[in-house]
Amino acid sequence: MNESSMMKGPTDFSLVLGGPLYQLFRRAHLSGDALELHRRRLVVISLLGWLPLLVLSALKGQLLGRAVAVPFLLDVEVHIRFLVALPLLIEAEVVVHQRMRFVLKQFLERNVIPESARTRFDAAIASAARLRNSVLAEVLLIAFVYGVGVLIIWRHYAPLETTTWYTVPAVMGSKLSLAGLWYGYLSLPIFQFLLVRWYFRLFIWARFLWQVSRIDLSLVPTHPDRVGGLGFLSNTAFAFIPLAMAHGTVLSGVITSRIFHLGAALLTFKVEIAVMVVIVECMVFAPLILFAAQLARAKRTGLREYGTLAERYVREFDSKWLRGGAPADEPLLGSGDIQSLADLGNSFEVVRGMRILPVTKDAILRLATATLLPIAPLLLTIMPLEELLKMLAGVLF
Repeated sequence: MNESSMMKGPTDFSLVLGGPLYQLFRRAHLSGDALELHRRRLVVISLLGWLPLLVLSALKGQLLGRAVAVPFLLDVEVHIRFLVALPLLIEAEVVVHQRMRFVLKQFLERNVIPESARTRFDAAIASAARLRNSVLAEVLLIAFVYGVGVLIIWRHYAPLETTTWYTVPAVMGSKLSLAGLWYGYLSLPIFQFLLVRWYFRLFIWARFLWQVSRIDLSLVPTHPDRVGGLGFLSNTAFAFIPLAMAHGTVLSGVITSRIFHLGAALLTFKVEIAVMVVIVECMVFAPLILFAAQLARAKRTGLREYGTLAERYVREFDSKWLRGGAPADEPLLGSGDIQSLADLGNSFEVVRGMRILPVTKDAILRLATATLLPIAPLLLTIMPLEELLKMLAGVLF
């Protein structure tokens, strides 16, 4: 079964259901057509990155002991990266597929896309699918992982500044051990590829939203979601919560290693923590800014049109009920005119309260919480559990 036969229509597009790696997983029986078998995939990939490091470190006598400053079993960063963060990256695919595959249908079911622009909308979906399935794109991602992620970032900036299980003493300082070679040239690239592949998917999503934002959308200023009918876009943030947790988990592992092995303090990483939260928020919500111009225009138009309508109605209401224009036999009590006046006022208030960004405070807060949650246990390094619980109780109650 090829990918095109799995799609019943253009709006069945999935951000993650495609690409060379997806096809490889299907042939290796690590994935079904709709990302089934995700637990099998999770176990196999995690163990491929972590288990050989355990075995090779054991053969060199570097699991525990004082042979190196950081033996393998005490390298918290590695365990968190491959046994927690990597499974989250894999699990995020299932969540995003299940929660976002219906987003595109919402554009049509809510009549946001005019019939005259349906061809452009379908073309944007097709373009996103081609980019998602690109072999060249994933080859370039692999080249980036090895050329930048491994040879530059990891080799020069990421390692701990002490002797570890993945290095051995050498004349010019240290070199990679056998476990270090597996770690640097297979385990770490697997993790980095899955991570940058997510960034590539987010780019595809942002590019698709940019193309849709260039369509003259049919927005309704009085829509109760107060964003013209685009309120469903804010809910896409909940699909990316596992991805946000994966980022927080990676940072938590890095900070934990620095605290336990280098004597660093949690508060010295407050800038890094804040930057990580901002990065995650921007990855998810920044593309939604593309709709700000159309929402602002819809709000201005709505205020003008409903203002004109309100002016006509209140003048006629005033003339009828306050200036003696009502028929003598028409009772004021029970008249629908007053209810209509109230309804019109409510509609005008909805337009006045319309936001120009399809983002809610709740979505922003939940995404930030998901990012910070893996870092929260590190608060125990700066205050006892009892004091921490008392502080939380004071905040909550």
